[in-house]
Amino acid sequence: MNKSHDHPIDGPHTEYFAGGKLSAEGRFKDGKRHGRWKYYYRSGKLKAVGKYINGEFDGNWQWWREGGQPLQVGAFKNGKQVGLWKRYYGNGQLWDEGTYEDGKKVGKWKEYDIAGALKQSKVFKVKQGLAR
Repeated sequence: MNKSHDHPIDGPHTEYFAGGKLSAEGRFKDGKRHGRWKYYYRSGKLKAVGKYINGEFDGNWQWWREGGQPLQVGAFKNGKQVGLWKRYYGNGQLWDEGTYEDGKKVGKWKEYDIAGALKQSKVFKVKQGLAR
């Protein structure tokens, strides 16, 4: 058995914290995370749920705080953030929201205080025509 691989090339996979509690579950395809994965806190509560395609974050992802409150939600395409993203305070109040395009903030982003009042609004411009 080849000990250099700590996960299967293909098929279901589970990961555990020291002590034996489940920390993650999902599948591998061609040696990369692929499909829906779930991550857990040591308490057993859900930490994150989302999908991978060939080892890259893809589609909608959601994260929770250990107490069960939402932490953040958003989507990925080819491993980069896209579309509307939201983050939340520990009390469940919306912290900030805005849009990503190809992993970069674009357009209007709003940030709120912990009571829900709008703190600031900032516009991020799309930089076009830059050679890399």
